[in-house]
Amino acid sequence: MFRSILLAGTAAVMLAQGVEAQQGDVVYIQIEAQPSLNEAEARLRDYAGGLRDVNGFSLGGGWYGIALGPYDPDFAAAQLRSLRAAGQIPRDSYLAAAGEYGRQFWPVGAGGGGGAAQAPVTPAPLDPAPAEQTAALADALAQDQGEAPQAAAEAPAAADPVIPEETVAQARRSEAQLSAAERQQLQVALRWSGHYDSAIDGAFGNGTRMAMGAWQRDNGYEVTGILTSRQRADLLGKYNAVLEGTGMEKVADARAGIAIELPMGVLEFDRHEAPFAIYKGNGELEGAQALLISQPGNRKALGGLYEILQTLAIVPMTGPRSLRRDGFTLTGANANITSYTEVQLQDGQIKGWTLVWPAGDEARFERVVNMMKTSFRATSGVLDPASVSDDGQAVDLVSGLPVRKPRETVAGFFVDARGTVLTSAASVAGCSRLTLDGSYDAQLLQSDADLGVALLRPTAALAPRGVARLRTDTPRLNSEVAVAGFPYGGVLSAPTLTFGALEDSKGLGGEERLARLAVEATPGDAGGPVLDAGGSVVGVLMPRDPGAKQLPENVAFATDASALMAFLQGAGIPGNASQGEGVMAPEDLTAAARDMTVAVNCWE
Repeated sequence: MFRSILLAGTAAVMLAQGVEAQQGDVVYIQIEAQPSLNEAEARLRDYAGGLRDVNGFSLGGGWYGIALGPYDPDFAAAQLRSLRAAGQIPRDSYLAAAGEYGRQFWPVGAGGGGGAAQAPVTPAPLDPAPAEQTAALADALAQDQGEAPQAAAEAPAAADPVIPEETVAQARRSEAQLSAAERQQLQVALRWSGHYDSAIDGAFGNGTRMAMGAWQRDNGYEVTGILTSRQRADLLGKYNAVLEGTGMEKVADARAGIAIELPMGVLEFDRHEAPFAIYKGNGELEGAQALLISQPGNRKALGGLYEILQTLAIVPMTGPRSLRRDGFTLTGANANITSYTEVQLQDGQIKGWTLVWPAGDEARFERVVNMMKTSFRATSGVLDPASVSDDGQAVDLVSGLPVRKPRETVAGFFVDARGTVLTSAASVAGCSRLTLDGSYDAQLLQSDADLGVALLRPTAALAPRGVARLRTDTPRLNSEVAVAGFPYGGVLSAPTLTFGALEDSKGLGGEERLARLAVEATPGDAGGPVLDAGGSVVGVLMPRDPGAKQLPENVAFATDASALMAFLQGAGIPGNASQGEGVMAPEDLTAAARDMTVAVNCWE
C-alpha cells in the first residue's frame, strides 16, 4: 500500500475521494528517480529488459522519474505488491497519480509534448483478490485526504502473493533481469545476514555465489549459489523486517521543496520554522525527531548553516563531520541520541535533512538513514527565511530548536600572552570538551587537586587583551576585594564583578594556602580571579564543596596568589608578580577584570 503525505501548499494532484470515484482514472508505479537524463535513460534500459509498461517522465527541478503503467488503481496496487515481493522493483516504490508527471520522454516518441498518458493498461488480474486490493487502495486514498482508513469487513485479508519456485535455469534467467541497484541490494542484504564481506558492486562473482550458497544452507534451501525469486524475496524480507514499527512513508513537503521517505510510524509533522520543517516524535519511540532543511543560499550560507547546526542539542559533539563546496554531513552521538545530517547546495538552494534517533537502536537507525539518503529529492520551492514564529525566537533557540548548552560555565583568567588560562580544577574535571567563551577549544594542560586549580591552553593561537598580575605579598585583612565571574551561566558576554572583603589569610582550619572571603559568590564565579583594589590577583575563587558543612552564603574561599605563582612556575609559566600597590578607579578595575577574565565551558 502507498501513502503519500502532502503538506500545506503542495501542488501534487490528489488521486480522488474514493475507489468508486477513480474507476476512470489511472495511476503509475513510481520506482525510481534520477538527477540527469542520461542516468535515467540508462536505468530505463535496464528495467525495460525485464519489465513491461516502463515509462520515463520529467519530474521538474532537473529530475527524471521511472514508472510502470498506466494502470487501473486496483491492478496497480496488486502489481506493486507482487513486484516488490519478487524483488523486481525497489521496496520503496509507490503509487503515483498521472498528474504528478511532466513530459514523457520514454519510450521514444510516446509522450509528445504532453505529460503522462491517460489510457490504462488492463492486463489479467493478479493474486491477491481484487476485493482486498480495492480495500487497500481505499485506505490509502482516505489517509491521503486526512480521513480514517476504510474498513474492509466484506472480504477477509488475503495472503501475500505466492511466488512460484523456480528451477536453477529459471532462477538464472530471472536474476539476469535484475538492475544493478537490485543486485547491489542483494549483496547488502547478504552482508547484513553475515554471509558476505566483499565489495557492494553488483557483480555476482565467486564471493557473492559462495555467500548465496551459505545463506541458502543456513535458511533450509537447496544450495545452488543462485537465489530464486522466492529466495530473493525471503532474504530481502528478513533484511527489511528490522524496519518494522518505523512506518517508512513518502513525504512530499511542497513548502520546503523536498520529497523523502520518513519514519512516520514514530513521527508527526509539527511546524515550519525556517530553515526547518520540523517532525517531532509521536510518542512511539522516545527521542525520535527529523528535520527537513530548506533555505536559499550560497557557499557562505552553507558554511554558516554547517556551524549553526553544530550548536543544536540534537547534533551531539562526538562524531565525524565533513564540509564540502556543495554540501556537508554531520554525525553526532552521545549516551542518549544519535543523529545524522546531510545537506546539499544546488542552484542557489540549500536543502537536506536531519534524523535523530535514540541511542542503542543502531540497526534501525542505519536502515532508516539509508532509505532517507536514497529517497531524498529536491523539488521546486524553498522555505522563506522570514517564516519564523514568535515561539521559535529565543536566546537559547535556533528556529525553535534548543541550542546545545555546556554542562557548566565557570570563570578563568589569562596568565600569559599565549592565552593560557588558570581556573578551578573541580569545574573542568570529567569534561569531554573544553571551550573558552564558547568558541575557542582548549586542552587541559596541568592540574593540581590539592590546590584545586588547573591550567588550560587554547588549541589555536589566542591573544588575550589582558594578563593577570599575581600579588605575592599578604594583603591587608578586611581590605576590599572583587570577584570576576559569570554568575548567570554565560548568558552575559562579559564578566560580572561582585565586591566583598578579605576576612582572613587562612582557611577555617588554618590552611596557609587559602584565604577566607566575605562575598556572595555563585557557582559561575568559581575559577575567577579575586582582585584587590589595584587590580592585582590575590587568589582564585574555589567552588563550594556540596558535601561540606553548610556555611553562611557570604563565606567563600580562594587559593592565594603565592601558591598560584609556585604552581605556574612548576608548569613552565613565569607569571607576572606584583606587590599590590596603588588603587584603581572602579571603571578601570572593571576594564582590567574584563580583559583578563574568560568564560570556561565544560561540555559533556
